[in-house]
Amino acid sequence: MKRAVFLDRDGVISEEVGYLSDVGQLQLIPESAQAVHLLNATGLKVIIITNQSGVARGFFSEEQLKELHRAMGKMLSAQRAYIDAIYYCPHYPEGTVEHYSRECDCRKPSPGMLAQAADEHGIDLTQSYLVGDKLTDVECAQRAGSRGILVLTGYGKEEVKKIDDASSAKPVFIAQNLLEAAQWIIEDYSGGKRGDTDY
Repeated sequence: MKRAVFLDRDGVISEEVGYLSDVGQLQLIPESAQAVHLLNATGLKVIIITNQSGVARGFFSEEQLKELHRAMGKMLSAQRAYIDAIYYCPHYPEGTVEHYSRECDCRKPSPGMLAQAADEHGIDLTQSYLVGDKLTDVECAQRAGSRGILVLTGYGKEEVKKIDDASSAKPVFIAQNLLEAAQWIIEDYSGGKRGDTDY
């Protein structure tokens, strides 16, 4: 079975702007494309896993979301980086668009998107990683049996303050950005760091 690196989108690959809805707002975080390229070169699948409750809230449509993802793909490919797949959750229980306003098993920290990706791409979740800027990403990884990494971009600098001895979600590594996370993953993937916890 394959290994994968699951990436949250906003605050990890692209700048956090709050309900990104327009291609004109889309900016890659510095060095994120380089990070994805390094992971590509290692042979790990790179898959985006993102909550997009803006659909349920009526801020943008699924087609607008897909347009953003196409634009992101072009921006990454211009720097020799590519994403193998993108999974998103459009749901939110208190949303204003009835079709999407419900409980689901795909909204992080639930691991539904990871389970779907694992089934469709033959991925061993216990040998995979999830990089996010929120502790809900780390919790999602833990629920799936994967290794959760927190980055300090996006909401990360605030989220890291919430980690204490009583925290249920603890990252295996805290990285300054996606590039540092990717470098750690590559070393861990080759056996250099497996078993270490740095936080």
